[in-house]
Amino acid sequence: MHLNDFLDYLAIPSVSAENKGIDEASDWLVKTFEQLGAKKSEKWEKEGQNPFVYAEFEGKSAKTVLFYNHYDVQPAQPLDEWKTEPFNPTFVEGKLVARGASDDKGELMARLVMVKWFQENGGLPVNLKFFVEGEEEIGSLHVDEAVREHAKELKADACIWEGGGKNSVGRFEVISGMKGIVSFDVEAVTADVDMHSSLACFAPNAAWRLVQGLATLKDKNGRITVDGFYDDVDDLTDLEKKAVAQMDFDEEKVKETFGLKRDFITDKPAYAFVNEPTMTINGLTSGYEGEGVKTVLPKYAKAKLDCRLVPGQDPEKMVKLVEAHLKKNGFADLKVTFNLGENAFRSDSDHAFVKLAMATAKKVYGDRQVKYVPNAAGGGPIECFGNVLKLPIVLVGVHNAASGAHAPNEHILVSDFSQGVEYLTELLQNF
Repeated sequence: MHLNDFLDYLAIPSVSAENKGIDEASDWLVKTFEQLGAKKSEKWEKEGQNPFVYAEFEGKSAKTVLFYNHYDVQPAQPLDEWKTEPFNPTFVEGKLVARGASDDKGELMARLVMVKWFQENGGLPVNLKFFVEGEEEIGSLHVDEAVREHAKELKADACIWEGGGKNSVGRFEVISGMKGIVSFDVEAVTADVDMHSSLACFAPNAAWRLVQGLATLKDKNGRITVDGFYDDVDDLTDLEKKAVAQMDFDEEKVKETFGLKRDFITDKPAYAFVNEPTMTINGLTSGYEGEGVKTVLPKYAKAKLDCRLVPGQDPEKMVKLVEAHLKKNGFADLKVTFNLGENAFRSDSDHAFVKLAMATAKKVYGDRQVKYVPNAAGGGPIECFGNVLKLPIVLVGVHNAASGAHAPNEHILVSDFSQGVEYLTELLQNF
């Protein structure tokens, strides 16, 4: 196992939100691809963008697989909750712990180990291409542009996305799509200055104004009340409905993993995971939030929200629907600002490559230890790979449901890593 050969990748603090380590990580990738025998390894650079890293490897057949990954990671904070240094990869009781171990550097490391094994054992069975971006954790703002501009270089027969792995009951999942996302802000301004709270007897409060407007967006059962919000949701096919019905979803295990204090907001969590859009308040800001007491009446309040979208829903349209809803319900003064959006995409569950990914998984992990999932609940810049490059896409990887992506003590199991490399080698050979 060549896992130790690539640990220095995890030591690079490539935090895109803080503009740290970007050049170091992208340079490391170019150099590493070259050392592994890539016939092409280069950066695609433009001013104002984190560079994309592109690499090509020649195999022994005409088939080509494109890998998508990203080299940027989330900030490590809160640092006091880490039991090891976040950018000092550490083995602890069978786990590899580091920021990015799960999302997404560990996933790419498994692919690098797989390439190295093939190069030492007769060569790659298929041609490989790698597209590695550095802005995934801040919205993948330039991926669509890069994919369209470099469509010829990225031409392939199939795409393996950045990650996947084992679910909450330890079964390996083959996933063939992702939800989309839209991020937007809602702001309230009720005065030119903050005021003494005694004036609340007559003066409006921006914080109250904001939360009252936000409260109209969902009912008490969690259903989004915005007119037209569900109109464009694509129905699942019969095969997809069957897959959802067979999905593992251990409610008690999920509640335990996250320490949930209240019941789920749906009685069909597996279906919601795959084909229900969401609306989430990510954070609220207003008035005084420091220590002690400050009796202020705030002039300004802001909320950050996101919606996870399903195939058929357009991100910008959803924000316009929210804006129209607020106006209709007497909150025309609330300002809605679109931040970013990514479309959902779901590969055909009946595609030969999706079926091959499933068959290979059953061989490596065991017939009863594999589940097919039509799409992940998370988002990413997947739609342009599916609809522009016209590729079938599967998400398979080496993390597990408790790996803690974005959280302190993020990790992968070394055993999962080894098994994931075995799976990739089998999949490419079968392809």
